Amino acid sequence: MSSATAPVRDSGAARTRGWAARLDSPVASYYLLLSLTAALVVFGLIMVLSASAVVSLDRSGSAYAIFGTQAVYAAIGALALFVASRIPVRGWKRLALPVLAVGVVLQMLVFSPLGGEFQGNRNWISVGPVTIQPSEAIKVGLALAGGAILSRKRRHIASFGHVLVPYLVPVAALAIGAVVLGHDLGTVMILGAVVAGVLFAAGVPLRWFAVAAVPFAAMAVAFILTSSNRLGRFDVWLGRDTDPFGPARQPIHGRYALADGGWWGVGLGQSREKWGLLSEPHNDFIFAIIGEELGLPGSIAILLLFAGIALACYRIVSRSDDFFVRVVTAGVMTWIVAQAAINIGAVIGLLPVIGVPLPLVSSGGSSLITTMGALGVLLAFARAEPGCAEALRARPSSLRRSMAVVQGAVRRGGTR
Repeated sequence: MSSATAPVRDSGAARTRGWAARLDSPVASYYLLLSLTAALVVFGLIMVLSASAVVSLDRSGSAYAIFGTQAVYAAIGALALFVASRIPVRGWKRLALPVLAVGVVLQMLVFSPLGGEFQGNRNWISVGPVTIQPSEAIKVGLALAGGAILSRKRRHIASFGHVLVPYLVPVAALAIGAVVLGHDLGTVMILGAVVAGVLFAAGVPLRWFAVAAVPFAAMAVAFILTSSNRLGRFDVWLGRDTDPFGPARQPIHGRYALADGGWWGVGLGQSREKWGLLSEPHNDFIFAIIGEELGLPGSIAILLLFAGIALACYRIVSRSDDFFVRVVTAGVMTWIVAQAAINIGAVIGLLPVIGVPLPLVSSGGSSLITTMGALGVLLAFARAEPGCAEALRARPSSLRRSMAVVQGAVRRGGTR
């Protein structure tokens, strides 16, 4: 019995060692992050096609209009990801402040004639047929600038003056303040999360977060009380407004969609809520369509993909000795995970609806391109791991040698 089970145990141990070796490979973080990003983008394109078909048909006469635009954005995002991943870490250190400065300048343009307003938020600029949300660039800019500035102050990170003066006041406060002027509470919350992630990874004492939470919470309350639209959304969240024809319509039908999906979903493309019942099903509430059409497995798949993104980011942080890399990676990870949590929380009723898209999945060019570009920055960091760049350069030559061996074997077999 022991001799019969020994080979099984040995093969199981070998497989375990094999997986451990793969995970310990210098290219593991790179390929893990790249594959998860690709999976989320492809998943998002499929769901945008399904969720937007009815809206596209009504608006343009073609069921593929919104999907086609999103596919173009995904192609641009792939180009941004590729370019960002080829810039070395020292290049991103130099570009950190310029990226944030460009984002802030573009954000100020929303108050020019190029700016546009929607539901009380002024956070878009229009150049011809193209609409841009510049606050998306501020997200990655805050993470990069935080890494660049705090890495120089690393030895004095516990000193409030060394963090407050160079980063929090002139950089973070200015960038977030530009978005505050546009009254976009959802984006302000994500920017606050980015700053918190950057400071936490830098090693700032935890008591500072408690102090900073008070004015940030006060600002959020002021945002809500001074806007009838936001106040109405909070009334819906608190159960004070249940009118299915008013502000409660979208949250109610979002939960209807999840309930209709049940355990296994109604099938891809078979959503009933997207037929004019759930507004913007391809945007902020795309998770409701995922739950309706793909059921619990589809919903869990999305959660696991974002958890995988967080794991890949954690690997980069834990395996890097560069303070800049660790801080920026933590900031980007906090941005993506917090935004996904806020979006999904709003759809399931755990949080009020504040209008943030599901990263890499919801339709929208600015969010998709910027998020893919930010993940390209993290891929550049993953390439900087010891041995990763060398291994990636060796892969094509190894593949060519393998193909040559196969072709030679085929030729020899044909001559016999």
